[in-house]
Amino acid sequence: MSRKLVASLVLVSSFIGLAGCGYSPGERALSGGAIGAGAGAIVGGATGLGAGTGALLGGAAGALTGAATNPNQVNLGPAP
Repeated sequence: MSRKLVASLVLVSSFIGLAGCGYSPGERALSGGAIGAGAGAIVGGATGLGAGTGALLGGAAGALTGAATNPNQVNLGPAP
């Protein structure tokens, strides 16, 4: 497995944890879509799929994940 692919997979897995940011389903869908598009572009560029195609797929997956999550599913504690 190439280093680029492993690094991309690590980045994507960390972005998935952030896909549920926001309180309303619309906010979570928007932030999830933006995070997913960025991660998808990175993975698409690293794997040869293409950054644009990766951004489209990642954005769609992130928006769906963000809209489907509940803001109470992840508790990071009080803000500093």
